[in-house]
Amino acid sequence: MRILLADPSRIGLKLMTKMLVDGGHEVLPFTDGTAALECLQGDESIDVLLTSFEVPGVSGLELCWEARLIANSRHPIHVVAMSSSHDRDRLIEALDSGADDFITKPPVATELFARLRAAERMTRAQRELVRLATIDPLTELPNRRAFFERAGEACLRGEHDAPLSVVMFDIDHFKQVNDTWGHDAGDLVLKAVADVIRRHTGTSARLGGEEFALLLDGWDLLDAYHEAERLRAAIQATRIDVPGGVINVTTSLGVAEHVTGRSVDQLLKSADVALYAAKTSGRNRVVAAQTTAAGECREAEPVAVQTIYLAC
Repeated sequence: MRILLADPSRIGLKLMTKMLVDGGHEVLPFTDGTAALECLQGDESIDVLLTSFEVPGVSGLELCWEARLIANSRHPIHVVAMSSSHDRDRLIEALDSGADDFITKPPVATELFARLRAAERMTRAQRELVRLATIDPLTELPNRRAFFERAGEACLRGEHDAPLSVVMFDIDHFKQVNDTWGHDAGDLVLKAVADVIRRHTGTSARLGGEEFALLLDGWDLLDAYHEAERLRAAIQATRIDVPGGVINVTTSLGVAEHVTGRSVDQLLKSADVALYAAKTSGRNRVVAAQTTAAGECREAEPVAVQTIYLAC
């Protein structure tokens, strides 16, 4: 496992690091709590925080608390507090501050490794629960919940950073696929479209049914529009093998760019309005939503492309 180790003693840190590395773990050692917290907040691959109480800068209890906030909002982290004191009040304080476990210093290697094995089992189970809650089981793309969370985070970053755009799209005449070829074929189409999306830049998701989305962090409206057009062409060119034949499908896409001061719901609503315009103006096309000076959303002129329906 990848372990962030925080201890004020350089000698103790060196000895524990060697113990953990010899046990097959990767260790990020820190004697300063502030530096440890920066690493904890910036590295999503950390599995375990192993911290002493007596860390300068940000205290060990504060590290426990911050790690618990990260674990609750982003990814599982098992938190173990360490102290040379056997004071029961210290143990209670650590657990109340977000620690999952408590161990005395210097730790006995066999006991420490047993606790880490238990931590590994727990974090593995937690990660699987997170995966099941945020991944669409058919396409293995992020689901609606995960996409909205990531879009919300990106919108907050976009208030002070790079541009942000979103593409929302539907598979044209998807009901016809199910009615003509059966639901098994429909599932194959959804998987094929998901495979195409994965090969494109951005955070992709299946929002439900035949509706997908692509989050383009750092892309303005024009660049996102061109990427949506490339995605539309790639999906249209994909031949999908289904029981009984080979089919092609097309998509209708709506693009919108985040505007400072507007919420993630408004961003997605703009993309959805543009998607509706693409569908009602002939399908198999991209429409970009543009925001007026008054903050109202309107649709740009759609690209004129040949409409090709399901090829049976």
